[in-house]
Amino acid sequence: MSGVDLSVIAEAPAPPVRRRGGGNGWGAFALRRLGGLVLSLGLLVLLTFLIVPLIPGDPAVAILGPNASADAVAALRERLHLNDPLPVQFLDYLRGLFTLDLGQSFRYNTPVTTTIATKLPYTATTAIGAIIVVILVAIPVGMTIGVLTRIGRRPWLAVGFGTVAGFLASFPAYVAGTLLVVVFAIWLKVLPAGGAATSTAYILPIAALALGPTFAVARVVVQETYAVLHQDYMRTARGRRLSAARLYVRHALPNLMASTLTLTGLILASMLGGAIVIETVFSLPGLGLEVVQAIIFRDFPVIQGIVLTVGTLAIVINLLIDVILGLIDPRTLGGPTHV
Repeated sequence: MSGVDLSVIAEAPAPPVRRRGGGNGWGAFALRRLGGLVLSLGLLVLLTFLIVPLIPGDPAVAILGPNASADAVAALRERLHLNDPLPVQFLDYLRGLFTLDLGQSFRYNTPVTTTIATKLPYTATTAIGAIIVVILVAIPVGMTIGVLTRIGRRPWLAVGFGTVAGFLASFPAYVAGTLLVVVFAIWLKVLPAGGAATSTAYILPIAALALGPTFAVARVVVQETYAVLHQDYMRTARGRRLSAARLYVRHALPNLMASTLTLTGLILASMLGGAIVIETVFSLPGLGLEVVQAIIFRDFPVIQGIVLTVGTLAIVINLLIDVILGLIDPRTLGGPTHV
């Protein structure tokens, strides 16, 4: 349920929200989220560690190839500590993580952290750009459609937007990227088809990555707008003949943000993975292209490092969304509330 904007109290009889337990809401929230953060990171670390042991066959043979000599395979197994017991390998992996040592790349013979630091800016630029597009486009568009089609008004607009949004929301990013390249890079020749030589090279990847999530979030915003506009405090505010800007931006928008951001956080976190996929379409030298090359060359430390980095960023994004939700609506902190 959407939260109540306390600034409306002076103008409309919306009941104030009182939290039980005094000012402990943020304290309980921090403890609960800290526990969830530790658990999520622990599972992520375990998953990335098991990438190598769970690979079918001998990882050393996979790296060197089937024609490698037994001595070469034995030497590589010793170098990778694959002969150590699994618990010992895991403890060594943890020690490396605590010292920010993700190992050496087999392909480049350089620290994995160096590889990630070099490639991450390209992925971050694409992902953050797409996230900004989603937020700046989906929320205003969804709210506008919700206002225009409330209470059964303009059914043609509601049906048309729902159909188009449903189709585009399910559009795979790599398909959208391919079509954008054909139209804007090949036919119109107004944008580069790939690479990162200029800032305009990011336009098509960001558009391809943001297309589906934008319409997915916009559909949610439409439904949340319907729900908020039916609240008693909104009816009272309309009865006072407030201006449209004050009515919708000041009173409606903050109250529909809570539920919207919950889904948006999940979508934004998944966009990191989408950015990795889209980089292969546009040949961006980011983590996506690097992890594909690492898989081809059996560069397991790089694979582990990239998976760990992307997973950690996704966890952090969800945590930030929870904090923002708590600032918008204190009831989302998790403590029981009553009025």
